[in-house]
Amino acid sequence: MALSDPIRVGLLSSTTGSTALLEQSQWRGACLAVEEINARGGIGGRELVALQYDPGSDPAAFRELAERLIVKDGVNTIFGGYTSTSRKAMLPVVEKHNRLLIYAQMYEGFEYSDNIIYSGASPNQNGVQLADFMTETFGARVYFVGSSYVYPYECNRTMQELLLQHPEGAILGERYLSLDATRDQFDQVVADIGRKSPDWIFCTVIGETVPYLYEAYARADLDPASMPIGSLNTSETEIHAMERGIATGHFTAAPYFQSIDTPENHRAVRHHQARFGAHTPTDMNWEAAYYQMHMFAEAFARAGSDELGTIMPHLLGSEFTAPQGRVRIDPVNHHMALYPRIGRANADGQFTILRESKFAVGPDPYMTRQTLGDWVTKLSTRDY
Repeated sequence: MALSDPIRVGLLSSTTGSTALLEQSQWRGACLAVEEINARGGIGGRELVALQYDPGSDPAAFRELAERLIVKDGVNTIFGGYTSTSRKAMLPVVEKHNRLLIYAQMYEGFEYSDNIIYSGASPNQNGVQLADFMTETFGARVYFVGSSYVYPYECNRTMQELLLQHPEGAILGERYLSLDATRDQFDQVVADIGRKSPDWIFCTVIGETVPYLYEAYARADLDPASMPIGSLNTSETEIHAMERGIATGHFTAAPYFQSIDTPENHRAVRHHQARFGAHTPTDMNWEAAYYQMHMFAEAFARAGSDELGTIMPHLLGSEFTAPQGRVRIDPVNHHMALYPRIGRANADGQFTILRESKFAVGPDPYMTRQTLGDWVTKLSTRDY
C-alpha cells in the first residue's frame, strides 16, 4: 500500500431498526471527527475514510458486516455497535481475524477482549453514582424497568447489589419489555408503578421505546419531584424525540452532557451544529464515538499502521482531551477513565449538571471494589 493511499476504517451504524436513533448519533460523532482529522491534513498526509454499512439494528447483521469489512474490504479497525448483543455478535469475528473493534457505548461491564477498546462508561462510572445520588435524594425503594436483553438484566443485577447495601433498600418490581414493545405495554407497567409507589424508577429501557416510558409516566400524572426516573442511557437524543417537557425533572448519570462547560465541548458542539444543524443534539454516544476516532488517529500516527499488534501499544495508556475532560484508555482492561456526572433533564431538552467528578475515575468493569457511598466515585455538588 502506498504511503499516500487513504486509511480505511469500518463504521457500522444503523439507519433503521430499534436503535437507529442512537446509532446515528454515534455516526455523527465519528463522521465529525473524521472530517476534523482530514481538515488538518489527515493522518500523516493520508486521508481517513470511513466505510459505512447499515446493520439495521440486527445483531446478526453486525456479525455478517464485520466479517465483510475484514474479509472483503480489508479493514483492520471497526467502529460501531450500540447494544451489548451487537457487540457480542462482533466479538468472535474480530478475535478470529485478530482485528480491532472500538465500541462507543456505555455498557453493563463484565467483559474483556484483547481485540476491543470499550469507550463508554463502565458500571462504576455511572451506576454507582446514580445509586448514590438517588438513594440519598429520594430513597432506596426502587422499581426496575428495562428492555429485554443482556444490558438491562446485568445493569439491574448490579444496581440491586448496590441498593441492597442500603438499610431500606428494596426492589418493588422488575419488568422487561421487548425492543419493539408498544405504548400500551408501557402504560401497563406505569400503572403497576403507580400502585407500588417506589421512591424512584430505574430505567434501562433503550432505543426507540425510551420515549414510551416517559410518555406513559406523564400520562399517568406521576410527579418527578417525588418519584422520578433515573437512567444510565436516556440522553439528549431520546429527549429530543419526546414531546417537549416530557422528560423534565428526570435524571441521568453519564460522563457527558451537551451542557458541559469546557472549551473542547463548546468547540465540538459548534462544529457539530454547523455540520448537522443547530437543533440536532449531541449526547454521550456521540461524544464517545467522536473522541475515540481522534484517539485512533493519534495512535495510528504514532504507530504507522492499524494492524492490531502495531497500533494497540499506542492506544493502551493513551490520553485525549475530549469534550468531557481528559480521558485515558486503561492499559490493563481496555476501558476508559472518564468523568461521571449526574444531570437533571430541563425544559429545554438539555441536562442541568448537579454533580460531577473533578477527576477522571478509572474503570472497574468487574465492580470488584465498589460499594454504595464509595469515596472513589463520590461526586462534587454543583451550585445552581
